[in-house]
Amino acid sequence: MIIENTNIEDLILITPNIFEDNRGYFLESYNNKKLASVINVNFVQDNESLSQKDVLRGLHFQSPPFAQAKLIRVIKGSILDVAVDLRKKSPSYGEYFKHVLSGKNKQQLYVPEGFAHGFLCLENNTILNYKCSNYYNPESEKSILWNDPDLNIDWGIEKPILAKKDTLAENFSTFDNPF
Repeated sequence: MIIENTNIEDLILITPNIFEDNRGYFLESYNNKKLASVINVNFVQDNESLSQKDVLRGLHFQSPPFAQAKLIRVIKGSILDVAVDLRKKSPSYGEYFKHVLSGKNKQQLYVPEGFAHGFLCLENNTILNYKCSNYYNPESEKSILWNDPDLNIDWGIEKPILAKKDTLAENFSTFDNPF
């Protein structure tokens, strides 16, 4: 397992060791013992979503005390995964990290509490699985506009397929930041 720091503190890219032969492959998708030195959370919920090409979900987060750390991986297909640092005291506050996660590269992104998260599906029938450190709480769910001009994220698409709640999300400069 290769554990890499990204350009944003505490945001970690994980590449598993993959053992392949003529039967298929095997990998450890999560090993608490190996990751405990960099991921010190208790995951309590696993989520899975299926999305079509050009679906954009995000940028979502939950406010404390229901904030969530996430460990994201793609089972099938591919996504452009984006995490935005919302931690006011962080030197990378307002900066984002983006990376392609796919069923082929089998990489995972660890997103700690204090980040907004979103992804753009790059292929039809993309299946995403992610572990969460807290249970979903609809009253604490918040969103920042995917195309916020202050964040200036290059998603590589002008008109993604969005849920209504994502079209009504807040601007980065004016949202009530609980972090």
